[in-house]
Amino acid sequence: MSLPISLDHVTHAYRTQAGPLPVLDDLTLDMPEGSFTAVVGPSGCGKSTLTRLVAGLMKPDQGVVKLGGKPVTGPRSTVGMAFQNPVLLEWRNILQNVMLPLEIVSTGMNKTQREDRARELLALVGLEGFEDKRPSELSGGMRQRASLCRSIVHRPEVLILDEPFGALDAFTREDLWQTMHELRRAERFTCVLITHDLRESVFLSDHTVVFSARPARAQRVVEIDMGENRTLDDLYAPRAVELLAILRKEIQIAQGREPAEAAL
Repeated sequence: MSLPISLDHVTHAYRTQAGPLPVLDDLTLDMPEGSFTAVVGPSGCGKSTLTRLVAGLMKPDQGVVKLGGKPVTGPRSTVGMAFQNPVLLEWRNILQNVMLPLEIVSTGMNKTQREDRARELLALVGLEGFEDKRPSELSGGMRQRASLCRSIVHRPEVLILDEPFGALDAFTREDLWQTMHELRRAERFTCVLITHDLRESVFLSDHTVVFSARPARAQRVVEIDMGENRTLDDLYAPRAVELLAILRKEIQIAQGREPAEAAL
């Protein structure tokens, strides 16, 4: 199952000693059920604030955030999250780390069913045989794979990814993009991805939202019409190059810079 996400005239500011710091300004955005939305924009423009609002970790000053047509009033067990840091527990092995949400969220599953579910996901991302390893015994990419499994093990209706691939090397990052595609095909959810990597947004998303500089609005929504079964080679295809140029131009506009000629 998956849920649509909507933000209706959302405004939010942080309280600082110098006074309010506006972050989001009258943000209106719709993410259809089952869609994969990437959000890009200048550093500090409010992308991570968006994820906290959708996850119910904070409330907007004005406007409303809805999941499945219902206002978000607090954290929901139907939302999964993965971050740049995997935050795996060293005193638990990988299987136990992945199973953790099933121990917290009431699913009606017994221990055998929880283990089977976790093993199924670990096999899907290439970690079969590593269930008994501790996090410190795995590479960074393997730990992030385990983190992704943990974020969807309870079958969330919404998955929030806050730069989960940003700290990885280029080869590992691209490998995990393909893993994310496989997870999405196997586990249907509505996904929000925060990223600074435009190639990542083109490879993974159905549409990419470009935020303006802070306080952020949705400056432009770019449809990523590359098909569901895209491959890394498709990033070199003319349409992908065109989409990247469009996104670069929008980022330059958001940064207040004159778009480079090559991006026009």
